[in-house]
Amino acid sequence: QVQLVESGGGLVQAGGSLRLSCAASGTIGSINAMGWYRQTPGKRREFVAAIANAGRTSLVGPVQGRFTISRDNNKNAVYLQMSSLKPEDTAVYYCAAGRYDGSFNFGTYWGQGTQVTVSS
Repeated sequence: QVQLVESGGGLVQAGGSLRLSCAASGTIGSINAMGWYRQTPGKRREFVAAIANAGRTSLVGPVQGRFTISRDNNKNAVYLQMSSLKPEDTAVYYCAAGRYDGSFNFGTYWGQGTQVTVSS
């Protein structure tokens, strides 16, 4: 089992920045990728960004150029630096842990979620 704990959400004005953090513990050897998803009420959880242990990254189109994903393998942590935030970025952000074997695969391990609210 892998446990994920997020931190760093909050309320910010449009155009501002936030940094989300996620720390993993447990059976770390079973994962080699971490990422972020987000969800708003009534909608499906959607992919935001992911990073593999070796450094390969992926970000969804609407956040490219505004969000950056990074990780600290020594700390088993992943970070999401969010800049130029827009009201449509408002969501609960979930940390995910999974595998990268040519493509990213998540779905087994999730954090509890952290609320990000961007006011206009």
